[in-house]
Amino acid sequence: MNQQATISPGIDQTAETTMEGSAEDMDDTIGGRITRARVAQGLTTAQLARRLGLKTTTLSHWESDRAEPRPNRLMTLAGVLAVSPTWLLTGQGTAPSEGGDDTNIRLLRQELSRLRDDAASLVERLERTIARLGE
Repeated sequence: MNQQATISPGIDQTAETTMEGSAEDMDDTIGGRITRARVAQGLTTAQLARRLGLKTTTLSHWESDRAEPRPNRLMTLAGVLAVSPTWLLTGQGTAPSEGGDDTNIRLLRQELSRLRDDAASLVERLERTIARLGE
């Protein structure tokens, strides 16, 4: 539900407010919200792209608003980033917490991310070895 804010002369105020989410979310683009959610999760562009099974350039295009994810990718992206698809599309709803996480939780997330990357690398090596032995 949007409401017009009262603007006093000489005071710079945001023209719209929302029940949930901030005016910053409303003015942002889908690319900006993807970036914001990725950073809140402590992920690099390469890490998020790998988790989504994308090329890093594809994710970079999404974040720079040169392209948008298809609906099925948007749903997966929202799940990985722990935000709602609605927030990614419109900025309405609950935004990710940036810096609000406890330091220990942030460190654990980083460690989990590193372990996932290491596991993916190991799986790729094993698949190559199996393919080579099967020839």
